[in-house]
Amino acid sequence: MNRNTPLSPRPVHQVSHRVQSAAQLRAHGVTAAQTAAQCLPGGPWQQLLPGVYLLHPGPPTNDDRVRGALLYAGRPPAGRRRTVPAQPGPGYGEAMVTGLAALALYGFTSAPPVIAAHRIDVLVPRTRRLRSTRFVQVTRAAVLPRPQCRLGMPLAPVERALADAVASLTDASTVRGLLLEAVRGGHCEPAAVVRELSAAELLGRAHVVDAVDAVLVEGRAVEEGRLYEAVRVHGLPEPLWNVELCLPGGGFLGGVDAYWPEQAVALELGTRSPREEHVAFAAEREHLERLGVTVVRVTPKQVRGSAADLSVVLRTAMMAAEDREPAAYLVVLPR
Repeated sequence: MNRNTPLSPRPVHQVSHRVQSAAQLRAHGVTAAQTAAQCLPGGPWQQLLPGVYLLHPGPPTNDDRVRGALLYAGRPPAGRRRTVPAQPGPGYGEAMVTGLAALALYGFTSAPPVIAAHRIDVLVPRTRRLRSTRFVQVTRAAVLPRPQCRLGMPLAPVERALADAVASLTDASTVRGLLLEAVRGGHCEPAAVVRELSAAELLGRAHVVDAVDAVLVEGRAVEEGRLYEAVRVHGLPEPLWNVELCLPGGGFLGGVDAYWPEQAVALELGTRSPREEHVAFAAEREHLERLGVTVVRVTPKQVRGSAADLSVVLRTAMMAAEDREPAAYLVVLPR
């Protein structure tokens, strides 16, 4: 046997996946010299990324690329690679897939498949000194989010993956399609998308702002539909939908999603932008409650949850109205 003869160490046949890191191969008894021999031209293995090997001579699949990117990003720092033994588990460390590749793994049909297959974004701690290479794009975060697992792969939460994807996109229709699919598919709430885009300082881009406006409108329409169904299925009195409340002299008090004038109960669906949530809604609620109106605020998560629980909250507010002083007379206008 000469140096060009491929080696097939027996323990390698026991590996769980055909993409392995150098540390994982060492744990199976494969030396660096044996790995190098296997990767010679015409050999049965190939180097997929620095320190990551594909134990197959053919082209890597998308699954191979994703696993390889995670192994590359999750390997220990250079000074510890030979001193720290391979740990049990997949070997991904804290790394997780983000961006378009993560959205593709979540099942997004609007994620461009060519880009998703040929560029894998991975999220790692900011302290990692790791370079982007080949098809791997490294993104750093001061605080890593808790990953979600899909097909055995750790993925950044949808809203974070969206923000990382949008950061690299300039096509308005693609950005809009991704954000709308996230909301329509129930992957995340519009407010969570806006928070991540704001944290990534992307709301200064015109095409992103336009897409966010469309997402907020879409999110409100979806949640309003669920709210209509909850009111009717559980036999609650039919409210006045989407109205503005004013004082008889014309003073504007605010808009609400539903209003029961006989009980003086107003419902606000929390799908506004973060600034409106903290400023506008708080001021409107305080003013209305001083006038004797009970304001019930529900989140999209509550609307998507138990309709029965929501109906109990509304019934309780209406019953409590019987023990209060009559509310001030208000003018109700369509919103």
